[in-house]
Parts: sequence; C-alpha cells; structure tokens
Amino acid sequence: MFFLTSSIRIMTVICLLSVFSVIEVEAQSSKKDMHGGSDYPMYEYDANHPAYKDIIKEVSKGRDHVEGPVEYNTEFPTSGAHYPYPTRPGFYKEKQPLEKIVHALEHGNIVIYYDKPDENSMKKIKSWTDRYKGSFDGVIAVPHSNLGESLVFTAWRLRLHLSKMDVRASFFIDAFRGRGPERTVR
Repeated sequence: MFFLTSSIRIMTVICLLSVFSVIEVEAQSSKKDMHGGSDYPMYEYDANHPAYKDIIKEVSKGRDHVEGPVEYNTEFPTSGAHYPYPTRPGFYKEKQPLEKIVHALEHGNIVIYYDKPDENSMKKIKSWTDRYKGSFDGVIAVPHSNLGESLVFTAWRLRLHLSKMDVRASFFIDAFRGRGPERTVR
C-alpha cells in the first residue's frame, strides 16, 4: 500500500511540474511581451556617480520586428524597430546593419563604435569582444567613420560618447551588459 501511495504522489508531482512548465513557456513566448509596447523597467544606476557621467538616457522608440530598412534619425540608435535577427557578438571590420545592431542591444549586448582609436584602446576593445560572446550579454565592436580616436558605447536606450578611452567604458560595459529588455540575464 505504501508503494502505491508513493507512486501516486510522484505522478501527481510530475503532472503538476509539467503543467507549470507549459504555463511558463506560454508566458515567455507571448509576442507582446517579447517585442510589443510593454514597458521595460531599465536597470537603475546612480546617474550622479562620476563613473556614469555623460551617459545619455533615451526614450524608447519601440521594439517591433520589421523586414525592411528603418530610419533611426541618429547615427547610434539605442532602440526602435529592428530586423528579427541580431548582430552576433564579436569584433567587426565592416559596418553592420543598424537594424541588426538594435536587435543585439535589445538582447542586452553592448555595441562599441570605433574608427581609429590608439593601439591600447583597440586591444581593450578586442579583449572585451573576445571575452563577452554570449547572445544576451555580449560585446560587439563595429567600425564607424569620422570618429577618429572617439568611441561610442551603446546599450538599450543608453549611449556614452568618449573622446578617448577611459575608465567609464569599463563601468558602462559592467553596468549594462546583459540587461536588455528581451531577456535580462543579469
């Protein structure tokens, strides 16, 4: 009798776990939650701290998937409609479509725009792209002409323009990598 009762309990637990798993998957797959107009609570940071000075916080321009080109009205978009497939983390020597870059930001990746930084800055950028390769917490470096030694760092709805590499770049990556609205992993 004890064996039969234990078997029934185990089967009940398995059934309940299955039901809750299905409910969780259905909740995660909701298109509105993934790319609709739902409000995303941004990661809170102390904007008065010197490490975060000069970060520009932008208003969301949406998260919809589109098939065609998007007019962002900025050289360094931080949100908006985008292609269904993101730019993968890594170091790029050729420009990437902004529509794929914006999707990467939504995933929680950091994008670094570079032109002709000094040798040490380039080594640092490459080390970040080599170290952070996750789909939802990676670093992407893409070329952008007319920046000279300047660098631009973007995360979802955030941008930091540096005239030269400094410690704020590390703080930006540490604070905002993995915190995109599609799938926050940190």
